[in-house]
Amino acid sequence: MDSPETSRDLSKEAGYSFSLLSDPKAETIRRYDLVHAGAGSNGQDISRPAEFLVDTEGTVRWRNLTENYWVRARPEQILEAAKLLQQ
Repeated sequence: MDSPETSRDLSKEAGYSFSLLSDPKAETIRRYDLVHAGAGSNGQDISRPAEFLVDTEGTVRWRNLTENYWVRARPEQILEAAKLLQQ
């Protein structure tokens, strides 16, 4: 939900080679049912932590959702999910 400028600066600072979604109006977050209502500072809505594997057609083939910011899929879980999708 950060501004495009904030997302750009965070990405640059971290040295990421991929784009970060900037969704200040929460349009994409709502489309993917990722709203974590009232979980932001001052009770604002924010995005739930999530990881997705999307195929070349744009179809979500695997996802991991959580309510806890600290709980994320481990790299080996994502790699295993990707291997299973190739079968």
